[in-house]
Order: sequence, then structure tokens, then C-alpha cells
Amino acid sequence: MDISALILAGGRSTRMGEDKALIPWDGIPLLTRVSQVATQCCQQVYILTPWPEKYQKIVPEKCQFLTETHPGQGPLLGLAEGLEKISSEWVLLLGCDLPLLQSNILQNWIENLVQVPDEILAVVPHQQARWEPLCAFYRRSALSDLQQFIQQGGNSFQKWLAQTKVANIPVSQACQEMLWNCNTPMDLK
Repeated sequence: MDISALILAGGRSTRMGEDKALIPWDGIPLLTRVSQVATQCCQQVYILTPWPEKYQKIVPEKCQFLTETHPGQGPLLGLAEGLEKISSEWVLLLGCDLPLLQSNILQNWIENLVQVPDEILAVVPHQQARWEPLCAFYRRSALSDLQQFIQQGGNSFQKWLAQTKVANIPVSQACQEMLWNCNTPMDLK
């Protein structure tokens, strides 16, 4: 399977009040946790951030940094920038704030990508009437559709996914736990 991981680590962390990527979860920075799981699932792991020097020492050496050119514009633009720079057929997009990621679940999802019809541009978990776009798979061929949406003023993953060709990943109880992201100081407790 021609797949790379893209971890987004360029957000402002306004709800958290400090850089989420550096916050320890059980003594390990969130970005370290996510990048370790990504390296178990994908040959190539990229981290998109405007601050590569800040994170170089906390991620596996295998990870490569892509310098974000439009920081603070949101994860949808981050995905577009990543798809422009990564040549793999599939990109596993991950937020840096997923402390409960499980490589076995991701591996199972990756194995099922071979069955996805060519016209499907994204394979995304869906729960409680919302997509979970920051732990999902995107075809590189989605780039033109995504760029067109952005050029028309779109910046919402939910709205883009509602109008594009998406396959739903069923979300079990274990997947629900894995998809939980850490956004606020209260979440750390």
C-alpha cells in the first residue's frame, strides 16, 4: 500500500493555552506519541509545522518535516499543503493531539484501503453525525477537489467532506476511544 502519514503540528492551541504537541501524556509529549504510532503504520511519516526546530528532538528520526507556509490557517489548508508535497497515493492525516492512537486499529484500516473504489477521495471515521477528519485517509487525487473548495472560500472539513466522495469507517467503542483528542487543560485531567 502506497501510504504516508502526515501529522499536523501547526495549530495555535488557543483552547489549551500552550503548545499541545509538547504537552506530556503519561510523561511523553503528544507529538512523540502520535509520531511513534505513525511510524509503526507507514514507511514515510511527515510532520507539517511552521516550527520544525522545536520538535526535531522529540520525534523518531524517521520522521521528515515539511515547513508549513500558511500557519494558523487551519487543518484543511494543512492537508492541502501536505497533499501538494507528498507523492504517496494515500495520506493518513493525524492531529498531534491524539494520545490514545492504536497502531493495530490503524493497520486494520490501512489493509482495507485496497478495497476502496478509485472514485472515493477520502476514507474517514464518522460518529455522532460528524466526520473525524484528523484521523483519516485522503487520496492524493483529492487535491484538486480540495483546492477548488478552498479557492471558493471553504475552510471547514465537515463541509468539504459533505460534498466530496467519502467512504465511512465504522466506529467501534475502541475506535471512539482512540479518536478522542486532547484540546483543553480539563482534558488533561
